[in-house]
Amino acid sequence: MQIDRFFHWLGEFLGDALRVVVDALSTLFAGLWVAIDRFFDGLARSLGVNPSLINLIVLVIGIWMLYRGIRALVRRAFVGGIIWLFLGLLVLGWLMR
Repeated sequence: MQIDRFFHWLGEFLGDALRVVVDALSTLFAGLWVAIDRFFDGLARSLGVNPSLINLIVLVIGIWMLYRGIRALVRRAFVGGIIWLFLGLLVLGWLMR
């Protein structure tokens, strides 16, 4: 009988420990998800667009094009830089319209 109580206690202890770890990780990731969601919502609202996944992907593509244009200008590839900057501004202007 004594050994049964020990294993019962050990099972409860391990179950409680796992429960604490799972709850802590769940709280951490839920808070992280809320922070990311609010960041993208604030970013989209300040740009005047809806915070949808498609709009955020288009935003990233436009910023990437601007980045490519600036890198090309730094490397003194003026024609390529101007083209990349024009395309980036075109995409971002279309998005924010």
